[in-house]
Amino acid sequence: MPDHRKHRGPHPEDTQLFAVGDSRETRLANAVSDLSWLMGRGYASVSSSKLVGDRYNLAARQLLAVSRCACSDADRELRLEQRVSTDDVAYEPVWIDGYNVLTSIEAALSHGVILKARDGCFRDMASMHGSYRKVQETVPAIQMLGKAIAGWEAGPCTWLLDRPVSNSGRLKGILIEQAQQHGWDWQVELVADPDPILSASEHIVVSADSQIINQASRHLNLVRIVLEQHVPDAWVIDLSGSESA
Repeated sequence: MPDHRKHRGPHPEDTQLFAVGDSRETRLANAVSDLSWLMGRGYASVSSSKLVGDRYNLAARQLLAVSRCACSDADRELRLEQRVSTDDVAYEPVWIDGYNVLTSIEAALSHGVILKARDGCFRDMASMHGSYRKVQETVPAIQMLGKAIAGWEAGPCTWLLDRPVSNSGRLKGILIEQAQQHGWDWQVELVADPDPILSASEHIVVSADSQIINQASRHLNLVRIVLEQHVPDAWVIDLSGSESA
């Protein structure tokens, strides 16, 4: 079925599933804590997720949110140690996990759910299923990211997009056009799989992908910084727990 969405907004059930400030948010946070405990002790992810989902009677979309927010203590500490601040990025090359970053900003601008995970990263609930479609928030999201990066004097920036995802070429053209209009030092590369490239990069990496930031030597929590500074009304569900991240 063709994708005719004009926004990357909330799922129709999200208002019910992710009500802020009531027992459901507390239940989800407790589920993240339990799943993180199991992950830290080496239990299999599939069976652990099922156990936690059954215990808290979670809907499939709630369990997906919990899974995206959970991590072991060791992974959390590693990610926080390798995270850099905006003060560290001036005149530094930055490599960006294109779809991972852009779809989160698009989702926030269209009032979709944004998850604050246990490692402090902001992650969205959107899914592309092998195809990317430009939405009304695409260009505003790119401009928001570009102005933030330029304001920190970071760069040059290399955007990596998954070549197998349809419309990657079109998005590359949009990114290059915006960079030329604003004088940003950007290049955009279509690659078979950005993950191993970003994981092995010696440069500052921008991604919220757990496997990437576990392996990258340095990463910038760009989505969270941009949303907290420029989209204060974003729909953020805090499942990070009591620890400051």
